[in-house]
Amino acid sequence: MIGTTITQFLIEEQKRYPSATGDLTSVINDIVTACKTIAAAMRYGAIADDEILGVASTENVQGETQKNLDVIANRLFLKCTESGGHIAAMASEEMETIHRLSEDDPRGRYLLLYDPVDGSSNLHENAGFGTIFSILRRPEDATGQPDVSEFLQAGVNQVCAGYAIYGPSCIFVITTGNGVHGFTLDPLVGEFVLTHPAISILPSTTRLYANIAWASQWDERLQRYIWDRMKGTGEFAGVEADLRWSRCMVADIHRVLMSGGVYVSAANQALRDRNHTGVTRVLYEVNPMALIVEQAGGVAVSRGERALELPVSDLHQRGSVIMGSRDDVTDFVNRR
Repeated sequence: MIGTTITQFLIEEQKRYPSATGDLTSVINDIVTACKTIAAAMRYGAIADDEILGVASTENVQGETQKNLDVIANRLFLKCTESGGHIAAMASEEMETIHRLSEDDPRGRYLLLYDPVDGSSNLHENAGFGTIFSILRRPEDATGQPDVSEFLQAGVNQVCAGYAIYGPSCIFVITTGNGVHGFTLDPLVGEFVLTHPAISILPSTTRLYANIAWASQWDERLQRYIWDRMKGTGEFAGVEADLRWSRCMVADIHRVLMSGGVYVSAANQALRDRNHTGVTRVLYEVNPMALIVEQAGGVAVSRGERALELPVSDLHQRGSVIMGSRDDVTDFVNRR
């Protein structure tokens, strides 16, 4: 018998707030529909190579070559969310500026930000990728068509954040500020079912370090720290660490949520040469993932401060972030 579906879960969560209108629940359900559609498209795999997995003839605003699925998934999110009457406007990693609704469409009080396909470079290798989203309230005094400045809010203002990871099973992870919960897509009935209630990150593992691909370009002290951790030498004699890099933030963070450890995203020399302080997009990646990690009992730090309080001045601002198990993040940050 099918367990608690995500729709049933959201209805129960909504009952906790007598003044709730149900608009946020409707927005999340629209996002769920978009993620189901992306998951369905990916089941075709290489059979749909030219239509889905191929390289598009366009670049996104960051100058990155887009996959067809990047473009398709972005359109899916727009189609699934813009006509429900609960969104005021949307912003995507794949679009240069915000997407405003037409004057004829009903307009709600929520702002949706999303990365439709995180890890699209993994598609041809049948490796992990995902979707990330963040929901903000529109400022109370805002009227008319939304402005870009309305999206430039610190992560603490998020009312909801989540991601979908597309792998052997499709898992949808979400927080509305009351813990983190994971739902697995049952392909027989087409519903996300609660399988990971109240996810909690281990306070310490001292073993798993994710996204360490650019460690060779960190300062010497951190390089030595990672080398000692990897080899089980120095102060870590006899305890070897597990270093991972999946080219997909969703996959790396999901591993940390399930097993503990640290996720590190720091600027490499190539990024510094282009005057970027990091590779990770603040609004589309850092903020939603930091909220999820904190709600699961972990820590997220950017430039030595709480990541969710990072000021935002640009729609596509990049940053560095360290997040994961509380004790391990603290130890890593103290090495800087």
